[in-house]
Amino acid sequence: MDHYKSIVVAVDGSKEAEYAFRKSIEVAKRNKNSLLTIVNVINTRSFEAFDRSVVERAQQSSEELLNGYKSHAEADGVKNVKVVIEYGSPKTIITSEIANLAKADLIMCGATGLNAVERFLTGSVSEAIVRSANCDVLVIRRPVLHAIKGRN
Repeated sequence: MDHYKSIVVAVDGSKEAEYAFRKSIEVAKRNKNSLLTIVNVINTRSFEAFDRSVVERAQQSSEELLNGYKSHAEADGVKNVKVVIEYGSPKTIITSEIANLAKADLIMCGATGLNAVERFLTGSVSEAIVRSANCDVLVIRRPVLHAIKGRN
């Protein structure tokens, strides 16, 4: 079985990304001494009409999100954790820049993210990653709870 040495997990604050993050911890722990790079890409197209304070708040939110995830991963036993904040289009930056810089052999991401309108118009970030990545990609779906009436 192949060993993943460098795992990149893309997070955006969504529940799906949180599930991907949780699974990335398990993958990193199974692949001892691997590097787990937690990345958040701030989509600059969303900020074209806003002033600098909005961008600064996005940066601060991103730092808080990533630092929380990093602490969680380290507390769960992942020894080698790095966080990356990048600006631009998540659809291209994750595979063209971040995965290359991290020498990723696995990218993990949620099946859907926060921006439903953009996903409808141009396709999801996870689809773009699957199409353009030069390494393995694991797309994580949020568990669906099936309730069957009358059964426990």
